[in-house]
Amino acid sequence: MIKIATLTRTVLCFSAMLAAQTGWAAEKLMSIHGVAAPPVGYVQFCATYPADCRPQKDIDQVVTLTQAVWSQLNQVNTAVNTAVLPATDMEIYGVLERWDYPKLAGDCEDYVLEKRRDLIQSGWPQSALLITVVRDETGSGHAVLTVRTNRGDVVLDNKTDKILVWADTPYTYLKRQSTRDPNSWDLIEDARTSLVGSLK
Repeated sequence: MIKIATLTRTVLCFSAMLAAQTGWAAEKLMSIHGVAAPPVGYVQFCATYPADCRPQKDIDQVVTLTQAVWSQLNQVNTAVNTAVLPATDMEIYGVLERWDYPKLAGDCEDYVLEKRRDLIQSGWPQSALLITVVRDETGSGHAVLTVRTNRGDVVLDNKTDKILVWADTPYTYLKRQSTRDPNSWDLIEDARTSLVGSLK
């Protein structure tokens, strides 16, 4: 019964998203306007896991949203959000900042790394799965996973199991991985706000 209810909710969410996007507009895609420095935590992560930062051949890919694809995306988002306990890097590692795959607990970027890894291992193109740095409602740094789709850029977030188009989230978008090389980062032009900045 639980599985049936979950599937029903997923179908309804997918149908609602399609209905909302009948009037598809350019703001459903993030606008890129320059080169950004990668976060220090990401650089250190790549030094530890170089194979996971190696550019693939699937540059500039977008995922076509079908019911099956949407269901898998929701499954990964919810599974990781449920399995990983929220904790700071200081609580886990005794340092202010460390990006790593979570074991039992992690902070926002650790959730992102795990979701990205799970989807890539399931055959999703690397260039459609972009680690993204934002500022949340309180002005604090936060990380989400942007998924590039034919219906727009959607966001997987450890703060919610609901997957949203990026422009429907309450965040200010700062920078994300390039679609051509995961080691290059792009500045995001967020026309919804005048705040400009980047996280170290």
